[in-house]
Amino acid sequence: MNFIKTSIPGVIIVEPKIFKDDRGYFFESYNEQEFIKNGIKNRFIQDNQSKSSYGVIRGLHCQLGEHSQAKLVRVLQGKVLDVAVDTRLNSPTFGKHVAVELSSENQRQLFIPRDFLHGFSVLSDVAIFAYKVDNFYNKDSEFGIRYDDPQININWQIPSEKIITSAKDRIANTLQDLINYYKTR
Repeated sequence: MNFIKTSIPGVIIVEPKIFKDDRGYFFESYNEQEFIKNGIKNRFIQDNQSKSSYGVIRGLHCQLGEHSQAKLVRVLQGKVLDVAVDTRLNSPTFGKHVAVELSSENQRQLFIPRDFLHGFSVLSDVAIFAYKVDNFYNKDSEFGIRYDDPQININWQIPSEKIITSAKDRIANTLQDLINYYKTR
């Protein structure tokens, strides 16, 4: 496995070593020893999977406080633009994001530490998206920021007339709302 650091410390692209032959391919998608050796010591406790159509944007979501989750995300079918936004208030990269194309072709994964917003847009006809988390979901700790928050300014690579989001994501907060939340704690 190749672990590639991104412009935001802690966010890491994981490229597997793929063994191909006339039967198909094989690769390790997770090896605890390799992850630990590369600084990722999270213990993953749950796997999740979703299926979405072209133009869907899921996010930006996170769990706040003690229920925060680190994620290891990947695409089983199709192609997405995966986005991690730093919400660590005292971080020099607070509010900045990393966007990485993940696909069933490139087999890349993205490790997203705790205290980051996460989202993705579907760039193929269909995408099956899978991810591991290191903490259980807690509805009361859920927080979302609008995918189109101008302060974050993400290019989702989907024409605006083709974007599909949930009602929850359309009425989500802004980055400033998150800053205000932190100030009251």
